[in-house]
Amino acid sequence: MVLQSGFFGATLLHYFYQGGWVMYPLLAISIVSIGFIMERIYVIMFKSKVNTNHLVAHVRKALLARDLRASVQVCEKYRGPVAAILKAGILKYGAPREEVEKTIENSALHELARLERGLAVLASSSNIAPIIGFLGTVVGMIASFDAIASQGLNNPALVAKGISVALITTAGGLIVAVITLPFYNFFTSRIAIFVREMETSANILLETFAEMDQVPPAAKQSPASS
Repeated sequence: MVLQSGFFGATLLHYFYQGGWVMYPLLAISIVSIGFIMERIYVIMFKSKVNTNHLVAHVRKALLARDLRASVQVCEKYRGPVAAILKAGILKYGAPREEVEKTIENSALHELARLERGLAVLASSSNIAPIIGFLGTVVGMIASFDAIASQGLNNPALVAKGISVALITTAGGLIVAVITLPFYNFFTSRIAIFVREMETSANILLETFAEMDQVPPAAKQSPASS
């Protein structure tokens, strides 16, 4: 197994050097892409993951009990964009509905920007890498035709070398795109789920505020006064 692994690594290194200078920007793009992929996996799959149904249920229970401080503490206990927008809305309880909605919207935009950070890099990488690979293809074919023009068909090794460079760089660009694009699509789909959850949770919060206002308590409690 160790011998096979070493042979595989040596083969990749051989192809990398054989691909020429085009392989270096492809390597840089792949390193940056992998870094953002790992960071987004941590943020989207772990740091922002939360049971939205439990969160909303606990917040709603605390609000209907007129315990705003407890509802804020629930939001602080949980993590993720849904908890953030709920907390922002709760802290504005008592303000006009339009102001509460605006606060929730601003918080949602902030959370969405945090979730989408780095996705533009992944999208650009999946688009640019094949283009750089095709550039290497053109460079390799130019080298092949130069060899034919200078030495005719007497030295097929030089022609084959240029064609090899063309194929290696194309394969390298496509490999980077194949690795990056699925993760970009996956992250985009997960963010779409977060957006739907934020919209649903915000509507439930506003409906809960309306229920609280239907039967006014003797003295309204606010996060600041409690």
